[in-house]
Parts: sequence; structure tokens; C-alpha cells
Amino acid sequence: MPGDIEKLKTVISGCMQNVHEDQKYLYEHYYAYSLKIVFRYIYRYDRAVDVVNDGFVKLFKNITRFEFGQSGNVEMMLMGWMRTIMVNTAIDQLRKNSLIPEIGAIGENVYLEADASQSPEQSLLYKEIINEIKKLPPSYRIVFNMYVVDGFTHQEIAEHLGISVGASKSNLFKARALMQKFIKKNNEQVVTWMM
Repeated sequence: MPGDIEKLKTVISGCMQNVHEDQKYLYEHYYAYSLKIVFRYIYRYDRAVDVVNDGFVKLFKNITRFEFGQSGNVEMMLMGWMRTIMVNTAIDQLRKNSLIPEIGAIGENVYLEADASQSPEQSLLYKEIINEIKKLPPSYRIVFNMYVVDGFTHQEIAEHLGISVGASKSNLFKARALMQKFIKKNNEQVVTWMM
């Protein structure tokens, strides 16, 4: 494990110096993770890929701002920073389209790329949840993803989306109610994941 941390620190430092090989390594190593994040917001594979690529452009452009110091949790810090960039890039894309819901089927290749480390049961459960989240109205879906999945506060959501804190809370309440109906109907084991 310490070797992996040192490798990651070296790669990050290389990215800060615009070393193409290190940028390529970071991109390839975290592409599936990033796609999984973006796909909770953008459901068309081609658009999700574009958003991920835009997110990596932002990441490489701003990587000198990423500070990890002597922390042993470099990867967790990097993934958290990357998640924020990908979520913000996806929201920017939705905002450009006036939060119009994305239309299109979720391709199997997304699940294969994003869920290679999960068991078949986890992968199936993930597919079911994502398909149900996709059915939520756009304003509910975005708040649900930001609050429940990505850990934003209502204040942060309000700032990102240009809505009130009350609207964020209301949208989350309604999204949870719809998701709970699905869970009770289809899969009782998900209840602990949502709460």
C-alpha cells in the first residue's frame, strides 16, 4: 500500500507539471470512477463521456490547487476532489440545457466500466437504483444525487443550483418518498443504503 501512495503522489506531481504520461495514467485509472459519478446526472452515454472528459480538462487545468501535503489519504482526498469536479461539470451541463432530463437507455458498457469491482448482486442492485433515480423528475433527481449520494449539504445544493435551501429540502423529501415506494415494492435490502 505505501508504494501505491508514493506512486499516486508522483503521478499527481507529474500532472502538476503537465507530464502527459502521468495525466494519461490518472485519466485511465479514474475514468470508470468519474463516469459512474457523472452518469448519476447525465444518462446518455455519449453526453456522460463528454462531461467526464470536460471534467478531466478542468481537473488538469486546476490540479496545482490540489493539496495533499503529507497525508496518507491522498487517494481519498483526490477522489473527493475529483467527485466535486465531476458533479459540478455535470450540473453545468444540465444548467446549459435548463435542467432538461437526459433521455436514453443506460448502456451495458457503462455498468461494465463502472462496476468491474462489484459483485453481480451489487451490480444488479446498482442498476435497479440508477434506473429508479432516472425516473425521478429532474429537480428531485439532482437534489437526491447531490445530497444522498454525493454528500452535499442543502446550503451547497442551493448555491450550486440557484434555489432556496427550503426548495432543496422539499425536493429531497419528495425524491426520497418516490424512492421509498420503489424500495418497498421491489427490494427491501436497499432501505439501509438510502438512509
